[in-house]
Amino acid sequence: MSCKIERLLESNNSVVLRVIGGIQGTHVDTLKEVLGREKETVALDLQEVNLVDRQAVKLLAASEAGGVELRNCPSYLREWVSRTRHSGLTRSLTGQEEN
Repeated sequence: MSCKIERLLESNNSVVLRVIGGIQGTHVDTLKEVLGREKETVALDLQEVNLVDRQAVKLLAASEAGGVELRNCPSYLREWVSRTRHSGLTRSLTGQEEN
């Protein structure tokens, strides 16, 4: 399964990263790296995501806890991310445990 990330700049200088396809394995590291490069406000558009694994959900939950907006998140993925955040299994992008 492939993963494509498109970077879009909005009029307010915020960045939207549109993720297309599946997020798993090496894609998680790539997405984490891409997120780490951004200096502006970031949102992830997940409308075209069709497959994720546990690592991806942990990254999405940690990213959201760190201020990244999850846009157009499919309901199954929203539920999984919410449960992961509330279970305390996430780590922020800096590696600190979320409280």
